[in-house]
Amino acid sequence: MPIEYDAVVVGSGPNGLAAAITLARAGCSVLVCEANAAIGGGARSAELTLPGFLHDVCSAVHPLAAGSPFFNTLPLERFGLQWIQPEIPLAHPLDDGTAACLHRDVERTAQQLHGDARAYRRLMRPLARNWNKLANEFLQPMLHLPRHPVALARFGILGICPATLLTKFLFKKEAARALFGGIAAHSFLPLEAPISSAFALVLGIAGHAVGWPIPRGGSQQITNALANYLRELGGKIDVNHRIENLDDLPKSRAVLLDVSPWQFVRMAGNKLPPRYRRQLEKFRHAPGIFKIDCALSAPVPWRAEACRRAGTIHVGGTLDEIAAAERDVARGKIPERPFVLVAQQSLFDETRAPRGQHTLWAYCHVPFDCKIDMSARIEAQIERFAPGFRDCILARHSMNAADLEKSNPNLTGGDISGGATDLAQLISRPTLSPTPYRTPLRGVYLCSASTPPGGGVHGMCGYHATRAALKEALT
Repeated sequence: MPIEYDAVVVGSGPNGLAAAITLARAGCSVLVCEANAAIGGGARSAELTLPGFLHDVCSAVHPLAAGSPFFNTLPLERFGLQWIQPEIPLAHPLDDGTAACLHRDVERTAQQLHGDARAYRRLMRPLARNWNKLANEFLQPMLHLPRHPVALARFGILGICPATLLTKFLFKKEAARALFGGIAAHSFLPLEAPISSAFALVLGIAGHAVGWPIPRGGSQQITNALANYLRELGGKIDVNHRIENLDDLPKSRAVLLDVSPWQFVRMAGNKLPPRYRRQLEKFRHAPGIFKIDCALSAPVPWRAEACRRAGTIHVGGTLDEIAAAERDVARGKIPERPFVLVAQQSLFDETRAPRGQHTLWAYCHVPFDCKIDMSARIEAQIERFAPGFRDCILARHSMNAADLEKSNPNLTGGDISGGATDLAQLISRPTLSPTPYRTPLRGVYLCSASTPPGGGVHGMCGYHATRAALKEALT
């Protein structure tokens, strides 16, 4: 069969589109095959509750997109992408009616952490100052020769610590401990696990360096900007084009797969060598999520005034409460008081809801493939810090593990991380190799969140995988 394209990309999530753009910029002809009717993978938006209420289907707040070394080389603003910076990137309410806040400014953040201002300043100021160096280091495979070894070593010594240990060592007061612990919980790891602190440091310094922004018009606008730039470069996108088997692909010199290792095993069939197949089958899942979206008649009535000015709210109480909830999830138990991540985009983006009304986006962590409805527990946690919240709800939309997987096959069992992000699976993601994107099949590469640097809307998995393909299969 004649070659139809230089490369075919399977999946139109941020990594798939990043791969396709990198190929097109190198002068390659490229086709993106998307199984769904809508492109975007985890970066999509839709009217999930009522007409006129625009909700983000999966990802919502994007510090790593705003700080992505690859995205920052693209003219995405020319294609309509506008970042909105909430007045307060993150607030963490406490039971006494106060909230600990992550501000863009390190000094302002430190000053409101009474008793821990000096410790926070000493921890975060040098790291935030080195964001550009560090972003290039940790947004690539861990097995690499560092270009900024001193900055990376300073980060790594702190980041390898369990979050509970580092937090209680550095901070004396509950506000700072809860703030740091809530950010660390983005890791989906027990907070007693090694490297859980690294997630708090990465997202914390990103908040200071680039903010925790939201895209005007929904996360779909990130996808649309990437897709339109790809089309300008000559790339093609086919929707409703499901690839069940690698034999279904058009003939090409290279294939980039924005799919999970488990999907790849199914697609490749008996083509994979047994040893490599076993490695992929042993790759472990992260816990899942249960997500709800609400149409609201009014803003959430947070008791802490700062929460009414924040884009993201971490709802979970004290560090010990968050740690207990994440420990339960890791052990396969349902937490009675889950840690809940909330975004209230409509406070800052008038396109999300009818005038005077609002949206709420929220999820909590649950054991992998959990089918239990967590709506009541999530709402109870929000009501705890915002009495009267339930009275504002006009309509709800919920998604459990099965619903998430149906909307996006990469989210198997509700796992939005592309596999567990413990130390072993950050080093070996999904296999131990300086070029983990390469597979034993000639010209076939993985480029999903199951490859380095892992989950997040940043496109770096697709970018790095394509760099390998351009060197090896498309020379």
